[in-house]
Amino acid sequence: MYDPVFHIVLYAPEIPPNTGNIGRMCVATGSKLWLIEPLGFQVDDAALRRAGMDYWQHLNWEVVPNWQTLDDRLKSNRKWYLTKTAKSSYHTVSFQKGDAFVFGCESKGLPRELVEANQQTAISVPMRTDVRSLNLAVTAGVIAYEGVRQLTLASEYSLPIGESPIG
Repeated sequence: MYDPVFHIVLYAPEIPPNTGNIGRMCVATGSKLWLIEPLGFQVDDAALRRAGMDYWQHLNWEVVPNWQTLDDRLKSNRKWYLTKTAKSSYHTVSFQKGDAFVFGCESKGLPRELVEANQQTAISVPMRTDVRSLNLAVTAGVIAYEGVRQLTLASEYSLPIGESPIG
């Protein structure tokens, strides 16, 4: 295994292709994928594997039964909670290696109590008001690659083309 650049946390994900695409992005960025139960699919779902394609075997991932288990496992990591109700945009934040990005399920987002308890680290991706929300995989990609961009600029992260993030 490798020391993850970031932790991508999906709170009760419902749609297998979103999770598969996010898993593929995690391999590309050297991030670990965390799935908090309940899941809206089986982890052996064909749609999940198809979206992750042949990258799934390289993915560092883990399923945990609940928020408390994840919180205990990632206590020392800064957590950023992605929600459209956040007062701060992702581009106002300086991400650090090891940060965790927490995303809610596709139909409901993050639980209200989790967002309310973490207002200082709740962030959003700006969008026009005509749109209710962005696709989960798109949002995860925007955030993860902003983190990669920041680390690359800070010379903390370098991944030449063709080099594996998993060593």
